[in-house]
Amino acid sequence: MTIPVVASRADVQVAARLFHGLAEPTRLALLTVLLDGERTVTELVRAVGASQSGVSGHLACLRSCGLVTSSPGPGRSVRYRLASTSLHTLLRAAEELLADGGHPVTLCAEQGSQYL
Repeated sequence: MTIPVVASRADVQVAARLFHGLAEPTRLALLTVLLDGERTVTELVRAVGASQSGVSGHLACLRSCGLVTSSPGPGRSVRYRLASTSLHTLLRAAEELLADGGHPVTLCAEQGSQYL
């Protein structure tokens, strides 16, 4: 989606939903873990150090924002993945923007949420 210089109210609301999905540290940590590929809720809980109910709630938000998708995994598990390769590009661009502004931050999936 391209946001025109004079964006319509609907375009601004859609863009705001996108950034809402990125605005919370645990959600951002989940997205960085998913940069490396599909994960189950159990794997995401271990990676970000949050509770299962917390991770599930954040994943619901990220699905609502259109940032992640899911598919059935083995047994009763569900596998989550980034909804678009453009999200990978956006996260790396944010990393560069922060570095350019004198705030070098690396979005590293291995670090988990304690570093975000």
